[in-house]
Amino acid sequence: MNQWQALPLWDDEIPSAVAVASDVEVLAPAQRCWWTDTVGVFDLETTGVDVVSDRIVTAHVGLLGSDGEALRAQSWLADPGIPIPDGAAAVHGITTEHAREHGAPAPLVVAEIVAAVRDLLDAGIPVVAYNAPYDFSLLKYEALRHGVAPIVEPSPVIDPLVLDKAHDRFRKGKRTLEAVAAHYAVPLVGAHDAAADAIAAGRVALALGRRFDIDAPLHELHAQQIGWARAQADSLTEYFIRVGRLDADDRLDGSWPIR
Repeated sequence: MNQWQALPLWDDEIPSAVAVASDVEVLAPAQRCWWTDTVGVFDLETTGVDVVSDRIVTAHVGLLGSDGEALRAQSWLADPGIPIPDGAAAVHGITTEHAREHGAPAPLVVAEIVAAVRDLLDAGIPVVAYNAPYDFSLLKYEALRHGVAPIVEPSPVIDPLVLDKAHDRFRKGKRTLEAVAAHYAVPLVGAHDAAADAIAAGRVALALGRRFDIDAPLHELHAQQIGWARAQADSLTEYFIRVGRLDADDRLDGSWPIR
């Protein structure tokens, strides 16, 4: 089940920036950076947290203007083909019975999600995903499971979790999407709904870009996030070892944006 709202599927006429109203000032190319342009957004709600074995239940892929306005939106409800654990259903609100009755077949949903994300990336539009390795890795394994050609090296990707940790490293408090959205004054109504989370993550990314003037070209920012994510995982690994949550020989996987 999928539905585009307000605007059609993107095609070969996607501009590098989309004016959402006639009175919106269009920046000259030399003045543009990614947060003054359009960004894609992507989020999954699933049967669990294991990216290899768990399945997609709901998903959202969309396009936001630089003001955070939703320009295009596509959402899916899948029948994942396995029971949805009660704990997962309590988070996103989708039960096994509901998914079986109303969801589209998983192979069709996975193929459409992959195509929508790939269209954005192929157009050079950065895709925002909060904690990107989770969503992109799970999508990869779902694609492999259902015979769909996976996205193995997604780029350019923007991960607000990585950016926030890199630019405000010593801030106290949680780094969940809800907490980070509140910190940057981004409304998040209906957390753990794929559309709500994807749009909020996109708006957080735009807020981070403005707050810290993150103006690196997209290919450079993508490469920077690879390094930041690895350093953040190493730092967390050392902390977990100190407090006894990991053995000295264990390491957290800092691969980004896919594992």
